[in-house]
Amino acid sequence: MKAELATWNNGDGVDLETWHSCLGNYSSAVGYSTLFWPTFCKHKEYIFRAGVSPSSVQSWENTGVTKQALEWTINHIHISDLYPGAEDYSNDKAFAIANQLREIYQAKLNWQFPNDPCIVEIYIPEAEDDSEDDFIDYQVSFWQQKHEE
Repeated sequence: MKAELATWNNGDGVDLETWHSCLGNYSSAVGYSTLFWPTFCKHKEYIFRAGVSPSSVQSWENTGVTKQALEWTINHIHISDLYPGAEDYSNDKAFAIANQLREIYQAKLNWQFPNDPCIVEIYIPEAEDDSEDDFIDYQVSFWQQKHEE
């Protein structure tokens, strides 16, 4: 991202806020708001991102997974799936987004469910080799602390 910002303003560069004001639009901002300030809901003894169907929860319960694994799996987001086919994906951008989502989700879950503390994590799968150019599929998810294994 730093390299991209440095090319703006005839090579003098710009900060993220300036760059955003040049490229952003209100329709995108409304869409991003659902990602960066999601709606969470309770279902049975679980907390999920809005839109989870009861039948999906029941299907996962029927597999016998732990409550922690169930919440983690249903709530997880692959950062690479936010913009499928985007040519500007990079590990540094994906990690920055994942880290912001982790902080935002933690703050919102603490605010919305103060009596049901949740753990929000960034999952970083192990790279197949030591190359910094390897695509890393960062994921963000959460579960309730009471469901810790």
